[in-house]
Amino acid sequence: MQKDKKLQFVWRGSRSLKEKQEIFTHTMDQFSYCTPSYLPFSNSSGFYWNGVALFPDPPKDGVYPNMSLPVTKETVQNYAKTMVENIKQRAAWFRTNHVLWPWGCDKQFYNASVQFNNMDPLMKYINQNSKDFGVTVQYATLGEYFQAIYQSDLIWDQRGSEDFLPYSNDVYQAWTGFYASRNVLKGVARRASSLLHAAETLFVRYRISFPGGPVALDWALGQLRALRWAVSEVQHHDGITGTESPKVAEMYLQHLTQAVMGVQELVAALFLLPHNPETARGHSRDAHQALEQHVIVYNPLAWNITAIINFTVTFPTAAVYDDDGRPVPAQIQKSAESDTTYDLFFVVELGGLQDTKYLIKFCSGGSGCGWTYEATAVLFEQRRIRDSPGTGSRLLPVQNGCYELMFDRETNLLHGITNLEDRRTVKVTQDFWEYHANGDVKAGPISDNYIFSTYFSSVRAYEAVDMEIITGKIMTEIRQRFYKKESDPDYSYAVTTRVPEYSGSGLGCSRLEQTYSVGPLDLNTEVVLKTSTSLKNGRILHTDDNGYQMMKRTYRKGNNSLARNYFPMVRAAYIQDDLSRLVLLSDRAHGVSSQSNGQLEVMLHRRLWNNLPFNLNYNLTLNDTSVVRPTMWMMLSSISSTSRLHQREAVELQHRPVVMAIDKPQRSGQEKKPRGSSPGPSVVLPPNLHLLTLSIPGWNYSSNHDVHLSHIRSGKDSHSEPDYNRVLLRIMHLFEEGEDTELSKPVTINLKDVLQRIGEVKVMEERSLTGTWDITSLKRWKWKTADNSETSNRSCQSCGDDAFTVTIYPKEIRTFFIHFASTNF
Repeated sequence: MQKDKKLQFVWRGSRSLKEKQEIFTHTMDQFSYCTPSYLPFSNSSGFYWNGVALFPDPPKDGVYPNMSLPVTKETVQNYAKTMVENIKQRAAWFRTNHVLWPWGCDKQFYNASVQFNNMDPLMKYINQNSKDFGVTVQYATLGEYFQAIYQSDLIWDQRGSEDFLPYSNDVYQAWTGFYASRNVLKGVARRASSLLHAAETLFVRYRISFPGGPVALDWALGQLRALRWAVSEVQHHDGITGTESPKVAEMYLQHLTQAVMGVQELVAALFLLPHNPETARGHSRDAHQALEQHVIVYNPLAWNITAIINFTVTFPTAAVYDDDGRPVPAQIQKSAESDTTYDLFFVVELGGLQDTKYLIKFCSGGSGCGWTYEATAVLFEQRRIRDSPGTGSRLLPVQNGCYELMFDRETNLLHGITNLEDRRTVKVTQDFWEYHANGDVKAGPISDNYIFSTYFSSVRAYEAVDMEIITGKIMTEIRQRFYKKESDPDYSYAVTTRVPEYSGSGLGCSRLEQTYSVGPLDLNTEVVLKTSTSLKNGRILHTDDNGYQMMKRTYRKGNNSLARNYFPMVRAAYIQDDLSRLVLLSDRAHGVSSQSNGQLEVMLHRRLWNNLPFNLNYNLTLNDTSVVRPTMWMMLSSISSTSRLHQREAVELQHRPVVMAIDKPQRSGQEKKPRGSSPGPSVVLPPNLHLLTLSIPGWNYSSNHDVHLSHIRSGKDSHSEPDYNRVLLRIMHLFEEGEDTELSKPVTINLKDVLQRIGEVKVMEERSLTGTWDITSLKRWKWKTADNSETSNRSCQSCGDDAFTVTIYPKEIRTFFIHFASTNF
C-alpha cells in the first residue's frame, strides 16, 4: 500500500449501508503515529524534548531520562534538515502535497510547555527558509488536514467491508494475543456496560413516570455519570485490550467496581422508592412463619422475553411466587461452585423495559414447595483420556425440544449433537488444550500482552475427566471437570452445560448455555476451548467486528500461520458447511480461530512472563494468576435458522435480566395479599430492531451545533444545570441485507406509538450518531471514487404522513432527541 500510494482511500465498511456509511481513511505509514526518533547529530532521541515520563514520582530537578537536545541557534539547522528529509520521504507515499506529520508518541506531551518551546522555533526556522527547504509547516487539527485533502479534488480508491486484522509488526509478531489478555477485566467491563444500559433505561422511565419522585435527580445523574466514565475509561486501547500493567488494570477494576456499586444503589432506589413496598414496613414477625425473600427482575430490552433466572440461595428447598401470588415454575439444586449454596432456577415472562417482583418462600421439611422441582445429581466416575478417542459404543443421551446431546461414557466428553428439527447429527467434542509460550527472547519470538506466538501446536491440557448430570424440569445441567493429572485432587478446568427443559410458552430451547472455569494457569500457558466437529468448513471462520457485523475469515497460509489466523470474537463466531452452522455467542471478548477442518477454538485465558526489556520496564508480562469464568451460548442448526436467531440471541446474552434482592431472608409478619395488577407498561420493538440507547444524558448545550461551537470558542463560562427533559434514543437494525428473507427488510415504526407506554412524545429531533448534529444541518463531504456512485439518502426524519414515523434499514443506527409532554413533569 505504501509503495503504491494506496495509504488513503474511501472505506465502505458496511456491506448493507455501502456508500451511505463511507469514510475517508488515512493509514499511517511505516513510521506509525510517532515522530522519528533518530537524530544523525545526537545520541539522544530526537523531537522528544520532555524525555521519558516517570510516574508517579517525577524528578525533582525536572531532568527526565533521554531528553532531546534543545533547539538552539547551534542545533536548529540540523533539526530542520532532519525533519524536512523525513517529511519529503513520507510525501513520496501519498498522492497530495499535504503530509500528515504526527508529532509525539506514547506518553508524550506530559510536559507540553517544554515540547512547544522547542517546536515553535523549529517550525519558524523552516518557514523562514521555505524556499531552500521546499517545505512549509503548520500546526493543524485532523479536520484541517482532511479538509485540505478533500479540496485536492482527486478520485480515490474504494475499499469494501473487509477490515485490517490481524495486525503484525513482524512475521512472527502477530498482535492476536490481546484478544484474550486479562479475561477478568474484559468480563467486568462488559457486565458494567450492561448494567449501565439497564440503569439508563430505568432512569428515563422513572423521570417520566414519577417526575416529582423521591429520588434526587442530581444524585441519580451523578451515579450514572460515574459509571459512564468508568466504562468509557476502560475502552482505552491499552485498557479493554489487557495490554496495560497490573497497577493500571487494578485501577480500571477499582473504578468499574466502585461505579457499579453506585449504580446498583441507584437501581434499588428506582425500584423501591416510588412503590413504597410492603417489605419495608416494620411489624412483629411470627416465629412460625416460613422465611421469605423478595426479588425484583427487570428486562432491559425492548422485547418481550421469557428467561430462566438463576438465583443463589442458602436453603435446600424453596418456592417462587409472582406478584399476583401465583406459583412460578422453579427448580433447585446444589451449586457447582459451593457446598453451602443452592441454585434456584425459575422462569420469568417480562415485557420490554418491564420489571416484576417475585416472592421466594423457603420451606421447612419440603412443605409448600410442591411447585419447585428438587433436582438430584448422578456422578460418573473419572475417566482417563487416551490419545485415541472413545469408540462411541456407550453413549448417554440428554434431550430437550431442540437437541439430543450424546455424551461418551468412555471419556465423559461430548460426542455429538442432533438437531431434532432437521434430524441432522453432527459429531461434536469439546475439551481444553494449551499452547506453551517461549519466555526467553534469546530463544525466539515470545508471547506477551499484545502478541501471540508459538512454534508448536496445542497439546491436551488434561489427563482425566469426571462428569455429573443434574436432571431437572427447568433445565438439565452437565458438569464436566478436567484434571491436569489423573491423580490431582482438584480439577484445573471445567465446563457446565445447561440444557433448557421447560416447555412453557416463549422459552426457546435452541441455546445451550456453557460456563467455563479456567485457572490458575501454569506460567507461559495459553488455554483454549477446542470444539471439534464433523462440519466441513474448510477452516473458514466468521467472527464479529465490535458486535456490529460478521466478517468472513479465510485461513491464511504462510509463516506464523497459527497466530496469524486468530481473530477477535467480540460477541459471536461461527463455522458452517452447506447444511449446518455452529454458533458461539460470548459474554466477553476472546480470541478465536479455526486451525483445522470442522474445528473452532476459543482462547479463554493467558498467563505469560518474558525477559524482553521493554516488557520488564513497563511490567507488561501478563503474569495473570486469576481464575476466569466466562459464559457462552452455543447453537447448532441450519444456516437459515441460526441467521434468524444469533443476532438477537447475542443481544439477549449481553443484556440479561437484572436480578436484585430487595431484602434478606426473613420471617413474614403477616399474610400479604397479592398486588393484583400487572407489571408496569412494556415498550416493545419489532424483533429485528434493538433499543441501543435510551438515556437522559444531562447535556445542557444547544441542539444547534453551530451555536454550541460558538459558545465553546467564546471562552465564556456557560455552566448551567443539567437538562433532565432531553432523552437520547438510538435504535439499531440488527440484520444485514439478505441475511434473512423477512428480518432483513426495512422496518417502519412510529416512535410516538412505541414510547407511549413511557409518556407522550411531543417533539422528536433526528441527530447524528453521537447526538452532536441535527441531521438536517449535517453536510457530509462526498468523496470522488472510481465508481462515481451517488449516496442514496434512504433515511429520512419522517417517512410517512406522521412526523414520528421512521423507516430503519438493515444495519442502520438512527439517533434522536425525544422530548415528552410537560404534563409528565
